Amino acid sequence: MKTKFIFITGGVLSSLGKGVAAAAIGALLEARGLKVTFQKLDPYINVDPGTMNPFQHGEVYVTEDGAETDLDLGHYERFTSVKLGKRHNYTSGRIYHSVISRERRGDYLGGTVQVIPHVTDEIKQAILQLEGEADIAIVEIGGTVGDIEGQPFLEAIRQMRGNLGKDNTLYIHVTYVPFIKTAGELKTKPTQRSVKELRSIGIQPDILLCRSETPVSDDIKPKIAMFCDVAAENIISAVDVACIYDVAMNFHKEGLDERIVEGLRMWTRTPVLAKWQDFSARAKQPQHSVTIAMVGKYTNFSEAYKSLNEALFHAGVANNTSVHVDFVNAEEVRGDELASRLSRADGILIPGGFGQRGIAGKIEATTYARTHNIPFLGICLGMQLAVVEVARNIAGLPLADSAEFAPSTPDPVIYLMKEWYDYRSDSIQKRTEDSDMGGTMRLGAYPCKLVSGTKTHSAYGQDEILERHRHRYEFNNDYRERLSAAGVIFSGLSPDGSLVEMIELKNHPWFVGCQFHPEFNSRPLVPHPLFVAFIQASLANRMKIPTQKA
Repeated sequence: MKTKFIFITGGVLSSLGKGVAAAAIGALLEARGLKVTFQKLDPYINVDPGTMNPFQHGEVYVTEDGAETDLDLGHYERFTSVKLGKRHNYTSGRIYHSVISRERRGDYLGGTVQVIPHVTDEIKQAILQLEGEADIAIVEIGGTVGDIEGQPFLEAIRQMRGNLGKDNTLYIHVTYVPFIKTAGELKTKPTQRSVKELRSIGIQPDILLCRSETPVSDDIKPKIAMFCDVAAENIISAVDVACIYDVAMNFHKEGLDERIVEGLRMWTRTPVLAKWQDFSARAKQPQHSVTIAMVGKYTNFSEAYKSLNEALFHAGVANNTSVHVDFVNAEEVRGDELASRLSRADGILIPGGFGQRGIAGKIEATTYARTHNIPFLGICLGMQLAVVEVARNIAGLPLADSAEFAPSTPDPVIYLMKEWYDYRSDSIQKRTEDSDMGGTMRLGAYPCKLVSGTKTHSAYGQDEILERHRHRYEFNNDYRERLSAAGVIFSGLSPDGSLVEMIELKNHPWFVGCQFHPEFNSRPLVPHPLFVAFIQASLANRMKIPTQKA
């Protein structure tokens, strides 16, 4: 299979939506019958975003093969049918680490190692791994044109046209066309400057995606075309939308997918977009509404819970329900104020996370959900804290805790499992408190067997599932019997039974915890069953419809 490459760059400012644009383009090309794949090239020096603060970078997205990646890979997977992995996200840190390792081994035969050609060749080699994987590879360059750290990546993709030819490469530049309210008009100068910067590097964009609050009209497009040396029909209006899944439809109306296949000299079928149109229609006309209280510590930055927010939205559409998320800061909102906020919620969700901050508030919220029969979903750390809460308040272990936060607790119901079986490598993994943070984590997709007759089995409708993990600590099997007597149902276990993956509570309408991150497997057209069931339970709670207890 001969792969053609689309390179997506951005200018003027960050957060223009390059990732969503790339994903939407992938959705349109798939709708035309083409096979697509993606790659994100990030200029920062971190080897991967695994240790980066979510306040700075947003969520860490986890692929099935255990790669900790940029959140844009989540957009790519949600918009299309692709399954991405380690070779689909590279950073400057990863590129330079490889180059320096080669130099230390003597691979460069004593030559002077330079950005050009050695670093740029390493980048091109990373890109060319996608050759043969799909009909079209969509490669997004992080950051904006002009950033000093991004220059090697831009130079590498500039060289790609010379290596592969014009018919096999396409440059799409996402830029900003601001609307100045006092003047009552759109201003094209930022776009002109951005394209000038890109052309100074040696890249002439083939297509411009002009991000703006209002549509870029046909009388403005010729002006942009003239100053940027881009055909007028290749100036695409990327107007703001209320729902990101409308971006693909808007691009199609602008003729973007037609311009792309023409530019790459490809012939395809007419796009089949009925499923997207149906999803958009249902999303805009919900019959019901629910409020979900999400009690976490990154509540001031929604990008930290990007996949989680999208999964709730997908499940809401599946239930013809508008989902309002009330972000509750677990550090700042406590006591009566927390109870007041939770009393207005139809469901309570405790997301994953790391570190001590906000733990007490999350446990307090878990107690409220349990004692007030409010549907509850605990994800990763949320499940672990649900175990701690039940151990303290029902199982008679008042000092129970996670060894992550209280290493000296007499009852470590959550602890660092020293040895565990990794089914992918078919080996026993060992870890200690002194191991590198990344090395001690269970990352990627692991199988889980569900117990018949449980709410989780009912939600999934199958006996075995595959879900993605990102955590260090596990349930302590020494406490299974004690917790079971307290009403905990161990509804999901690893195939060998050694790892607790899911729990439920008896005598509660819907109280579920999972050690994995189901949000990474939710798609708008295929919503995740666990979130669908959670929203159903929350809607039943809002309407006060009796729910069968386990």
